[in-house]
Amino acid sequence: MTDVALISRFDALLADLDGVVYAGPHAIPGAIESLKRLSGAGIGLGYVTNNASRSPAQVAAHLRELGAPADDHQVVSSSQAAAELLASMLVPGSRILITGSPALAAEIELVGLVPVYSQDQDPVAVVQGFNPEIGWKDLAEATYVVNAGALWVATNTDMSIPQARGIAPGNGTLVAAVAAATGKTPRVAGKPEAPLFHSAAKRLGAERPLVVGDRLDTDILGGNNAGFATVAVLTGVDTRQTILAARAAERPDYIINDLAELHRPYPEVKHDDDTYVCGEATARVANGAVGIIGSQDNLDSWRAACAAWWAATPDAPTPQAPKLVWLDH
Repeated sequence: MTDVALISRFDALLADLDGVVYAGPHAIPGAIESLKRLSGAGIGLGYVTNNASRSPAQVAAHLRELGAPADDHQVVSSSQAAAELLASMLVPGSRILITGSPALAAEIELVGLVPVYSQDQDPVAVVQGFNPEIGWKDLAEATYVVNAGALWVATNTDMSIPQARGIAPGNGTLVAAVAAATGKTPRVAGKPEAPLFHSAAKRLGAERPLVVGDRLDTDILGGNNAGFATVAVLTGVDTRQTILAARAAERPDYIINDLAELHRPYPEVKHDDDTYVCGEATARVANGAVGIIGSQDNLDSWRAACAAWWAATPDAPTPQAPKLVWLDH
């Protein structure tokens, strides 16, 4: 274990929001204090969110209400990415059917396109983003336009979203409804595509950013796609078990319980032949199972298990959950 904090290896933190900084309207315990400590350490901070229901300014205002450091320019959203993607493909003044929030419509206007809300207004594209107010009529309108041959862009396809009361359906479930009715697949603008992360790093002038997120399929895959280091945090969607089983493209470089652990030394995982050691825990793969000596409650046991299993399955194209054998310490 090195005696420097994990975050000190990097020049910026690119943080997801839902499940990392807050769940619903409330901050996750310890998250705000951890973010405040970054500026004192000379670490840049950007927020990268797939939630397109609010504008970056509204997101920044919410973060400030929670006590987090946040200027408007620090928030990079999938609604901005969707607007930029559409603007790169269409002529100025093109009409775009909005299946989403007023914040998404505002981003469409900012890039010189025209938001509309009905097939009767002759849209040439559909942009679909999360909005808790969306109903059947909105999805039906999008389906009519997509079936007529229009370009279809989704801000993101997260299947779930952490809320104060638990995990709720995300934008991906609404996109899936239109996909089921049309047999078509949208272009995805936000995570896990790389441009959102590159844009955030560029705004901060960061060369060695660390991407932190709670979801393998968006945050971690997106950070990996961007070529950045990634850390999975266990305060949202994914768990120790799902991280261990992750397919190769969605494996994080680090695993932490919460944001506070960014400011602590990260334990090194060492190996001797096929035995992997992290702290006082060891793990080894044999006959398709992972044998672990350590406590199930200690994250070091899972870090060692991940290192051993991932070394044994380096090219896994799909999630593969090994059998776990917990041995006496």
